[in-house]
Amino acid sequence: MNRAIASYLVLFALLIVAPFVVYPVLVMQILCFALFACAFNLLLGFTGLLSFGHAAFFGAGAYISGYTLLHWGLSPELGVLCGVLVATVLGVAFGALAIRRQGIYFAMITLALAQMVYFFCLQAPFTGGEDGLQGVPRGKLLGLISLQPQLDHPAYALYYVVLAIFAGGFWLIYRIVHSPFGQVLKAIRENEPRALSLGYDVDRYKLLAFTLSAALAGLAGATKTLVLGFATLSDVHWQTSGEVVLMSLVGGVGTILGPVIGAGVIVTLQNELADKVGPWVTVIMGGIFVVCVLLFRRGIVGEVAARVGVTEASDVAQAKVKS
Repeated sequence: MNRAIASYLVLFALLIVAPFVVYPVLVMQILCFALFACAFNLLLGFTGLLSFGHAAFFGAGAYISGYTLLHWGLSPELGVLCGVLVATVLGVAFGALAIRRQGIYFAMITLALAQMVYFFCLQAPFTGGEDGLQGVPRGKLLGLISLQPQLDHPAYALYYVVLAIFAGGFWLIYRIVHSPFGQVLKAIRENEPRALSLGYDVDRYKLLAFTLSAALAGLAGATKTLVLGFATLSDVHWQTSGEVVLMSLVGGVGTILGPVIGAGVIVTLQNELADKVGPWVTVIMGGIFVVCVLLFRRGIVGEVAARVGVTEASDVAQAKVKS
């Protein structure tokens, strides 16, 4: 067993015992944003497409899941599935438009489309406007397991459901990256004209990567609504898109584990500093971004991998596409 796989197993073992040591809701929030960051990293780190509008998919999953649970009375698994399906449809539609352009133009198109989703959620009556969706019930998983916290078992059942969702999403991203499809994505990232000259339908691969990333982001958003019991405009705000970029950069763009570490760092800092510094949290996050760009551009996991020689843990350290 190589050290990269061992590190994943160690992390998973720590997450299993985490709710008995740390406040479970905080860890669940970290897991939701870690899945969101991993989904974003699939697009940026392994396909080379920078999206400034991923909050649209995260928020769509959050709102649709919350609405179906609150007003339709669906079970939690069906509510989450509805959120993922809507995010996937949005991913196909937005991706078909965005992949027509490259670079900063691609990023600006995704930002513009995400802002359309934001204003739709602000105006649409079923989203609750500025109040959002409040008091979303957790219900019973498969009609059997109650996800509502009890006095003697605070959120343990819900925690392990969230952990299973995160583990499934993480495993899927790992399999995608290490599959032939993932190798083509890396080739597109490194040298798109060469990948095109080799006969690959580059636009089709980029659209599929965009759709997969959107679906996983929607899964993260739907799970977040299940955990916190609400969906608000902050879920579709451009600042959320910026935060997921920061999480990926802090942890390490182009690494498998990096977004998880980055999400853990950012979410923990936000929760710890919110009561102490108030609105200055945004300034601190901006400072962290500047430090990452200037001092360790490979991120936490990328820098550690480079120093200990774990090439499997960092896609950045892999060889360039050969001629």
